[in-house]
Amino acid sequence: MKIIHNYFPDLNNHQIKKFNELLPIYSELNSKVNLISRKDMGNFYTHHVLHSLSIAKFKDFIPGTRVLDLGTGGGFPGIPLAIFFPKVNFYLIDGVGKKIDSVKRIIKKLDLKNVVAKKVRAEDFDEIVDFVTVRAVSKVKIFLPWIKKNFSPNDLRSIERGLICLKGGNLFDEISEFSNMDLVNLNKYFDEEFFETKKLIYIPAKSFINESS
Repeated sequence: MKIIHNYFPDLNNHQIKKFNELLPIYSELNSKVNLISRKDMGNFYTHHVLHSLSIAKFKDFIPGTRVLDLGTGGGFPGIPLAIFFPKVNFYLIDGVGKKIDSVKRIIKKLDLKNVVAKKVRAEDFDEIVDFVTVRAVSKVKIFLPWIKKNFSPNDLRSIERGLICLKGGNLFDEISEFSNMDLVNLNKYFDEEFFETKKLIYIPAKSFINESS
């Protein structure tokens, strides 16, 4: 938890309490359901919580923003972001029932009022949102058709909206088709070796919706 406070020194006591609660909650549930690699629990705050919060370094969501965490798995990046942004509304979805059941337990234990977790395929999720976040999901071109319906074309010009991906490795082939995008090396934000190969991709919704029309 110290590493979180080092990079985010302005956390309030409420946020600090919830971030401190994450490790024991995940340790208990992870012994029953494989939410994250059990070998990785020793790096929990760096590899999972801090990695998720790189989105908060990149984008300061305003109150009332609606965020869809696609393929949330064990609740990353959605749960850390929900703690960081208590006035932002998060939808955490995944097609694996056991993981979503565990995520619901985590949300309840943390008493997070700004999060809804649901077992549903991305293709069948119809809520309109402002941002979609993904972490270590399939290639962008695979899931992009699933989320276009979640952005309202009428809102694209007035308020910034888009897709935020946390990725690793060589992304040239994956993102070369997008002319309007941001690519951020996460070692810009964090000094740990883990982030040397980690990246954040931001694609404005008006870019991929226009390109598809």
